[in-house]
Amino acid sequence: MVKENQPGLFDAVNALPWEGAPVAHTDQDRGHGRDETRTIQVLPAPGDLPFPHAAQVFLIERHVRSLDGSPRSDVAALGVTSLTRAKASPARLAALARTEWTIENGLHYRRDVTLGEDASRVRTGNAPRAMATFRSHAIASLRIHGWQNIPSGLRWAARDYANAITLLGLAI
Repeated sequence: MVKENQPGLFDAVNALPWEGAPVAHTDQDRGHGRDETRTIQVLPAPGDLPFPHAAQVFLIERHVRSLDGSPRSDVAALGVTSLTRAKASPARLAALARTEWTIENGLHYRRDVTLGEDASRVRTGNAPRAMATFRSHAIASLRIHGWQNIPSGLRWAARDYANAITLLGLAI
C-alpha cells in the first residue's frame, strides 16, 4: 500500500486517471453490525513511477454501512505492485491487500502497543531497524513456543533469564 509518508510515490499514483478506470473486482461482507463493500480498480503502472519494477497500480475503496443502511465510513487506499496481471488478477490483488492488514494488525500492532515501539527513542542509523527486528523475533519466538498472549509470554520470559534462553533455543 502507498501511504502519504511516501509523498512522491503517493502523488504520482494519486494523479493517475482513476475516474476512467473500471471497477475490476468487488467484495461484499455482512457481519459485525455492518455491511461492507470493497472495490478495486487496477491500471498498468506508468514507466516514470518512482517505484522500481512496478507492474500495476491499484485503488481500493471501502464503503461501510450500518445494517440499517446509514453510512459509517468510506476509505480509499492506493497501492503499487511488481506483480504482473498474469501473476495477480484484480481479485488476487484485493486479497493480498487484505492480507497486508492482517499482518499490520497482528505483528505491527504487537510491536507498537505491547512492546512500545512508537514510544522508542531509538531513531538514528540502523538502530531502529535492528530494534524492530529484535521485537519481531521476540514475538515470533513466543508464538512458535505456543504463546498466544504475547504480554503473558513476555512476563514469563522476564521472570527468569533461563526462560528467555530456553525460548531462543540456547539452553544447553
